[in-house]
Amino acid sequence: MEEEPIASETLIHRRSKRARVSLAAAVGGLNIADGSAGDQSTDELERGSGDGTEDFEVAGPKTKKRRASGGTSGSVKADQSLIEVVKGNGKVIPQAVKHWVERYESDPKPAMVELMMMLFEACGAKYQLREDFLDETDVDDVVVALVNLARRGEIEDFHSSKQKELKNFKQNLVAFWGNLVIECQNGPLFDQVLFDKCMDYIIALSCTPPRVYRLVASLVGLELVTSFISVAKTLGSQRETTQRQLNAEKKKRNEGPLVESLNKRLSMTHAKITVIEEMMRKTFTGLFVHRYRDIDPNIRISCIQSLGVWIVSYPSLFLQDLYLKYLGWTLNDKISGVRKTSILSLQNLYEADDNVPSLSLFTERFSNRMIELANDIDVSVAVAAIGLLKQLLRHQLLSDDDLGPLYDLLIDEPSEIRHAIGELVYDHLIAQKFSSSRSRGSEGDASEVPLGRMLQILREFSADPILCSYVIDDVWDYMEAMKDWKCIVSMLLDENPLIELTDVDATNLVRLLYASARKAVGERIVPDTDNRKLYYTKAQKEAQENNRRDITVAMMKNYPQLLRKFMADKEKAPSLVNIIVHLKLELYSLKRQEQNFKTVLQLIKDAFFKHGEKDPLRSCVKAMTFCSSESQGELQDFAQNKVKELEDELIVKLRSAMKEVAEGEDEYSFLVNLKRLYELQLAKPVPIESLYEDFVITLRSSQNMDDEVVGFLLLNMYLHVAWCLHSFGDGENFSETSLSSFLSKRNALFGLLESLLNILCETQDDGKYGSLLARRVCTVLAEMWCLFRKSNYSSTKLEQLGFCPDTSVLQKFWELCVQQLNISDEVEEEDANREYIEDTNREVVMIAAAKLVTTDTVPKDYLAPDIVSHYVMHGTSVAEIVKQVIAVLKKTANHDVPNVFLEALKRAYQRHIMELSKSDDESSASKSFSECKDLAARLSGTFVGAARSKHRVDILQIVKGGVSFAFLDAPRKLSFLEGAVIHFVSKLPSSDALDILKDVQKRTENVNTDEDPSGWRPYYTFVDTLREKYAKNEGFQDEKENVKRRGRPRKRRNIQGKKLFDEQGSSEEEDSISASDQDAQDEEEQVHDPEEDVPLIHSLRSSSKLRSLRVSREDSKGPARTGDSGGTTK
Repeated sequence: MEEEPIASETLIHRRSKRARVSLAAAVGGLNIADGSAGDQSTDELERGSGDGTEDFEVAGPKTKKRRASGGTSGSVKADQSLIEVVKGNGKVIPQAVKHWVERYESDPKPAMVELMMMLFEACGAKYQLREDFLDETDVDDVVVALVNLARRGEIEDFHSSKQKELKNFKQNLVAFWGNLVIECQNGPLFDQVLFDKCMDYIIALSCTPPRVYRLVASLVGLELVTSFISVAKTLGSQRETTQRQLNAEKKKRNEGPLVESLNKRLSMTHAKITVIEEMMRKTFTGLFVHRYRDIDPNIRISCIQSLGVWIVSYPSLFLQDLYLKYLGWTLNDKISGVRKTSILSLQNLYEADDNVPSLSLFTERFSNRMIELANDIDVSVAVAAIGLLKQLLRHQLLSDDDLGPLYDLLIDEPSEIRHAIGELVYDHLIAQKFSSSRSRGSEGDASEVPLGRMLQILREFSADPILCSYVIDDVWDYMEAMKDWKCIVSMLLDENPLIELTDVDATNLVRLLYASARKAVGERIVPDTDNRKLYYTKAQKEAQENNRRDITVAMMKNYPQLLRKFMADKEKAPSLVNIIVHLKLELYSLKRQEQNFKTVLQLIKDAFFKHGEKDPLRSCVKAMTFCSSESQGELQDFAQNKVKELEDELIVKLRSAMKEVAEGEDEYSFLVNLKRLYELQLAKPVPIESLYEDFVITLRSSQNMDDEVVGFLLLNMYLHVAWCLHSFGDGENFSETSLSSFLSKRNALFGLLESLLNILCETQDDGKYGSLLARRVCTVLAEMWCLFRKSNYSSTKLEQLGFCPDTSVLQKFWELCVQQLNISDEVEEEDANREYIEDTNREVVMIAAAKLVTTDTVPKDYLAPDIVSHYVMHGTSVAEIVKQVIAVLKKTANHDVPNVFLEALKRAYQRHIMELSKSDDESSASKSFSECKDLAARLSGTFVGAARSKHRVDILQIVKGGVSFAFLDAPRKLSFLEGAVIHFVSKLPSSDALDILKDVQKRTENVNTDEDPSGWRPYYTFVDTLREKYAKNEGFQDEKENVKRRGRPRKRRNIQGKKLFDEQGSSEEEDSISASDQDAQDEEEQVHDPEEDVPLIHSLRSSSKLRSLRVSREDSKGPARTGDSGGTTK
């Protein structure tokens, strides 16, 4: 420790007086609003800047660019001032400080004035101190004068300047004051004049409203304490040395000149330490206590950062709750940078084992907050907090119960948080670095022990393979045992009798092996949020190739054994089979392991026919195609032959299964082999020409075949047609016979699909055919139409392949799509666990229909409006698909967008009319009308900002078309104005609103609207909205044009910057209300009182416009409305 315990105790409990108490009283005499004398609390100036209720920015003249004096010289010029030294070359600062100290020791007053002037100029203010009255000058008077300079804008901001010459200003300023303290440690530092005066000015400036004053004063004051600590540590070392010498001398003799000299030196050193600690306390209480909660987050960050350094550097004074509490309090700061700084400071504290006993009470008080910060909204703060929790675990200051919520972050979205938690989990649970009873295993089980602990963790997530992948990804970087391929294989083969794996553990270990292999060769095992392509350096690529080699060598001999053991397990087989695509296949030849390679391929082929589920089948196909293309020489020939054998055997099995179905036997074998064929055709073409006709006959003759079987028959036929089309290439080399045969296949499939479409549309309500087959038909039919759209083949030799569906077929297609879209969520949830559900859900149907529109496969005039009309009806995922369709339409067919939008609104409204006519259920009708309004709001929302003026004609077309539609059957359809058209009116300029208003008023001439008041209510709502839109915009326009204003002064709408002195104060984060904000409010049609913001004369003008418009409306209607002078029907 740096000082004796007794001395420390007395100093800790001594309370220093507040520095410069009279400052606030002196400054408080100013009226902050205008600078005149007034009645203010004596502490207002300091309190205002301390708690964030007052602040202002410098609004002074711009700093002129000028070359910094001595910018490149290596020595101080004779006429160079201190501020020029700070602005210029930082290398000359030690020499300049040394010269200044010499001047101070020879003549203190001029040197003191020079130093104070440098401090003021660093703040950006030019204020002249007179050395004759230096002792009589009151600090408060000087600071008040400096504040007045800032209020008048007569200061410059060097601290935040972007000028190239001042880029090192802050660094140089800190270096100057740090060097000054060190240079004065053997003299002026303890004269109780120089630094007392400096600290008085620094503390006073740190409590003023101008932000630049507080920034500079805080920077200097915090650096002074840091430098004081450096001097105090040096003195502490001297004191300890002197104490040892004294103790040694006293053993020889109790008295004597040497003992007396050592005693004197010891007391002097202790006195210096006492003085310098008192200066630290003075700065802490006068500056830090107020600035750690400054409105400027940069000042708060500097304070907390410095406090962390002080506590670590000088724990004998600062390592106590009196100072630690500030680090705990700032863990709740609203600015993430402050929270992170506090966490990093605490990390440094807990790093030293000697500090932990003194932190026990602090830890108890703030540990819960530290745990909460692991889930902070800011990712960098959360990662830093997790690092802090690791420190607490290392010192066993947290229990396992406290860590429970943290383990949920293993599957959190930000990868940085997941990996930080993964490191914590590895250190605490797997490696058990923090455990007092940490087991020491032998070298032989170095990998088996952590792998066993990892399997215990994976048991918690074993039900979901995706979550297992997340956990493995989190821990992989820190756990070398995951790269011990031989150990993992040995554990899977039960070669170690001491380790017994359960079936769940074996499944998780296979997943771990596969995931670890993928990570080792540079693949992602967890999808990234931005889906960016991974780029690796040359060294990383070399490491990945080495890993690929190591995996291959470890797996080469044991791979067949693993496949034999787990081939029949549908959970383990996919991961095991997929490992082969990450092996270096040429090593099989180099190491003469060709037989093992052949055995592996044979086992994979056997696995393909053992399983009928998607994952095992897909992995087997992937492995076989990879080996047939990536292996070399004899091995490649063998792999290609195996693929051919697999195809032939599959075709034989399909023929046999079809024969069984024709004889009335079970369809299971047929379904499984259709799935195998489907997975194989997804990867490569399969020669099933001989089977195609049998498929067609089977579909035509079987009336009660299972929906899933029919669906896979259609899929396989579609894939075969697609591969056949692909074989034509660029359409230059083909025979008429092959083309005729292909057309026959295509037409047969189209005929089957259209036949099924007719049946499904007729019998869907009877439940004879389920939604699964309907969705298959929709998707396959849409894919076929896209594949053969006419634009693909126009002006080519294959032009006769072009195809466009009839309107009647297209209508039935959309009718079936709508039926599937309207299926309840309960039915969707029931099918959630069904295999291939991602290919048959509600979203796939909408994607199929959307693809027809976006690729111009079918005319947009029918299908596009229907798709858009379902924008808000089926949840978020379907809405996102429709949103993308609209985006594509705006790019590729912008001229059609108004018609599409209008037709979509009409069709949504017609659904509402049908709901009204079908039943008297008000809730159903209300829901359909609400959907219509929501659709209009969404579509009108696509015209925002600059798009409103760019698409003004389109918006006007929608509004006019909507008005015409509403008046076709008035008043029955007038609710269309309120439900749809009114949302687009707010996007129009006032001139267009007036034209629309005149048009709708003209349509009601000679119409008695009193006969059906409720039916005409939407009309009057629409008219009132048009009036308000026109009057409001016209009022604003008059306000802009009228330069000379009379009457009540207008309220200020936009306050640029901040008042220098504002009695109420404002927060830095408050946003000003600008004209653009007002426009945004108008767009959202918020309730707004025009008289609240505009001058009285303009309010009257707006009112007169409303009255004139209302009179004109009444005149146009004649006597029909004589009894109603208001704007709406009673």
